[in-house]
Parts: sequence; C-alpha cells; structure tokens
Amino acid sequence: MTHEPKTTHGHGHSHGRGHGHGHGPKGFRSAVREVFSPHSHDAADSVDDALESSVIGIRAVKISLVALGVTAVAQVAIVAISGSVALLADTIHNFSDALTAVPLWIAFALGRRAATRRYTYGFGRAEDLAGLFVLAMIALSAVIAGVEAVRRLINPVEIEHLGWVAAAGLIGFIGNELVALYRIRVGRQIGSAALVADGLHARTDGFTSLAVLLGAGGVALGFPLADPIIGLVITVAIVAVLRTAARDVFRRLMDGVEPELVDDAEHALQHEPGVLGVRDLKMRWIGHRLHADAELDIDPRATLAEAHAIAHSAEHSLTHAVPKLATALVHAYPAHDAAKSEIGYRSPSR
Repeated sequence: MTHEPKTTHGHGHSHGRGHGHGHGPKGFRSAVREVFSPHSHDAADSVDDALESSVIGIRAVKISLVALGVTAVAQVAIVAISGSVALLADTIHNFSDALTAVPLWIAFALGRRAATRRYTYGFGRAEDLAGLFVLAMIALSAVIAGVEAVRRLINPVEIEHLGWVAAAGLIGFIGNELVALYRIRVGRQIGSAALVADGLHARTDGFTSLAVLLGAGGVALGFPLADPIIGLVITVAIVAVLRTAARDVFRRLMDGVEPELVDDAEHALQHEPGVLGVRDLKMRWIGHRLHADAELDIDPRATLAEAHAIAHSAEHSLTHAVPKLATALVHAYPAHDAAKSEIGYRSPSR
C-alpha cells in the first residue's frame, strides 16, 4: 500500500527520547567550537515534506547568492576608489567563490524530479555530489591562503591603501559570515549536509577577509609581518572547517546516519502494539531525505490483514519519531520462523 507523505500530523507527542535539549548559556570555548564544527539538530529542526524542503534549499541558495553579490559589488566599489590591485584580486576570488553555490542549486532542482526506471531512488544523491564540489572549493581556499601567506612571509609585500583594504576586509567578513550563518541554519533545518558545507565554505571566505582586515591593522600598528602570520593562522582555521565539512559530506556518501535517529526509530518500533521485536533496522540519507528499512517480529498467529495493520501502524509511528523520514519499508515476520513466512508492506512516510 502506498500513500503520499503528509505534513498535517502534529508532533506534540513524546518521541520516547526527549529532544528538547536546551543548550543553556555558551562559554567562549563552546562558541568557538560551534564556528568550526556546527552542532547538528537533525532530529529536532524538521521540515516534513521533502518537496517543500527542496524549495527551501533553492531559496536559501538564491538569497545567499544575492547577499554575496552585494558584498562583492561593495568591494568592487572600494577597488575602483582605491585603485588597489591586491584588493581587485581578492574581490575576483570572492565573486568566483559565490558561484560555487550554482552546482548546489542545480542539485536541489534535480532532487525534485521524480524517480525513473534507471534512477529508482530519485536524484537526491546529486546533492551529496555537489557537496564534494564544495569540499574541493574549501580545500582550494586553504591552499591559496597558505601559499599566499608563506609567499608574503618570505618576500614581504608592502600593503598600500590600508584604510580601504581594512574596509574591504570588514565588508567581506560581515557579508560572508551572515551568508554562512543563514546557509548553515537552513541546511540543518532541511537536513542538507551539502548546504551546511556550502555555509562553511562561505565562512572560510569570511576568514580570508578577516585576515585582510587584521593584517591591515597589524601593518598600521607598525608590525608588517602581521599580515602573513595572520594568513597562516587563518589557513589553519580553514583546514579545521574543511575537516568538519568533509566528515559530514562523506558520512552521507557512505550512508552514515546519526545514531540518535536510529535509536528514536527503534524505540518507536519496539513500543508499537503487536510488535514483539525489531529484527533489523537500516536507515540512510539520500540528499536531505531519510529512508528506512525495518524488519519486525510479530505473533506467528497473526493473519495477513493483522500483519498489514501492524506494519501500517508501525510505519506511522516511525514517521512521527523521525521527522525527516521520507520513505519507510516495513516487513513483518512470524516471530518463530523468519525464513518461511514473510509479510511485506511498503509505504512512503506520512
């Protein structure tokens, strides 16, 4: 039996494992950790309808592209006023980095297409592939920042137009960080590791602009080596961000799932009336959509209709316990003999 996912189900009931985890006040160390390794709220920040979440993802990419475009235009204006060649190079770099969101935009659009006989799971995996492109861009940013810092450390270059350079760095940092915060928040909300990674990419660009700002400040205070030294520190920070983004993207590509999601799903199934045990449970992300396969032990005396009802009810409970679940495949087996009698029930989530 198949039925379309619905978003009208309330989630006011308990999921078994309370997720209303208030974080309380954060110290400096926690705040720093959040910058380099954003905490995931996959089980709490939910957008149930997969199609709606794709639309939200595309909107986030569009808005952030406009914001980065405005930031780059402001930097172009400063370049035109100051005539700084160094600033021009940095501005061109920011323009090119803004365009890295285009593959993610395409991936979200592809993810909305219906499954075909060749791509029976749909096109959601395109989103994870776009995440690989984002990782490559973050790695490239780290290489460029590191090489430039070492070059300036070996062969110091006098920075001209300090005031304009600092202004451009400040604008770049604020613009990129705002975009990073927005992308990461929306990425968490819809369960998109690729969008979170793209937010971290924007953050690395903000780090680069911050290096420009702090370097100009150091030079103004009479410490010319401040520019390359800060550049090296920023390179290390970008590598830390790359590590976090790579971990999340590769986990998705390897079908990794947050253990707490599996715990929530297993808890819901175990407490379903008529279910004697959960024999097997597999879950995986395809893009920002979560899929589950479950095998349940039921009373061997249950009729076909009763087994169907148990599977249907179990699927319903599963979608409430795991808000981002897009589809579920539930099998019900007689508890005493799994090999001889299988009653299968396939149903997309509500």
